[in-house]
Amino acid sequence: MKLTIEMEDRPRNLELQRLAINGIEQNGFWRGTIDGEPVVFEAHLLSPGVLSLIVGNSAYRIVQEESASDPALHVDNHRFSYSINDPRSLRFRRSHGAGAGGPKAIKAPMPGRVVRVLAQKGDEVQAHQGIVVIEAMKMQNELKSPKAGMVVEMRASPGDTVASGDVLAVID
Repeated sequence: MKLTIEMEDRPRNLELQRLAINGIEQNGFWRGTIDGEPVVFEAHLLSPGVLSLIVGNSAYRIVQEESASDPALHVDNHRFSYSINDPRSLRFRRSHGAGAGGPKAIKAPMPGRVVRVLAQKGDEVQAHQGIVVIEAMKMQNELKSPKAGMVVEMRASPGDTVASGDVLAVID
């Protein structure tokens, strides 16, 4: 499997395959390259969105924050924004083909409280520019614009309580 994953605005090329010993695939073990560097690791899905990753003598618990506007991974109290470009996925084909333009909604990835609004209706914004900051479970998450454009709707105000999936802003 070949993927390009962009983390913190830096593209990384991944090539992964299940590790096999004597032709027998080893459950949870993978090998491949990251930007041409060889890597072997063990990965197990603990629950939806939670992964246990062991690389060498280091173990990591990775929690996925799924958001339409700014998906992220939480590793050791650090948040890493990411996007995956997998030519086999429907999401990739849709985003790189017809219908990629048009308004894009910024949705709350989880229930929380709006802490700050960083852009107002009518503001021109750049792709990946911060739009709204929400607080959930004592962590602040900056939701970013999925594209360059104009804020055509701002539905969030500081202090608002939001549910997962609520549309906070629309960029066109």
